[in-house]
Amino acid sequence: MSKKLYVGNLSYEVTEEDLKKNFGEIGECIVVNIIRDKYSGNSRGFGFVEMATEEEAQEAIRKLNGGELSGRKIIVQEAKPRKEPQKTFIGRSGFGRRERF
Repeated sequence: MSKKLYVGNLSYEVTEEDLKKNFGEIGECIVVNIIRDKYSGNSRGFGFVEMATEEEAQEAIRKLNGGELSGRKIIVQEAKPRKEPQKTFIGRSGFGRRERF
């Protein structure tokens, strides 16, 4: 079963190909994705790599976390599930207290 990894503190010049090459030395990379700003298209400095197996993912964490890529020390850890955005309710007038539900 595949395992998704978070890769943080990336240099803004790092490409998906750079990540695929780096993680590919450890095992099979199924998906590589660098998160980009939706308006400028520039890297936001983090991304995700999906490794083919749990064992390859754990080895990537062990070998690459704290390592250097393009002059920066990267963070590699298991990706956490995405949080749902909080829903708020504003009263009829549009002012006043906000209630979470």
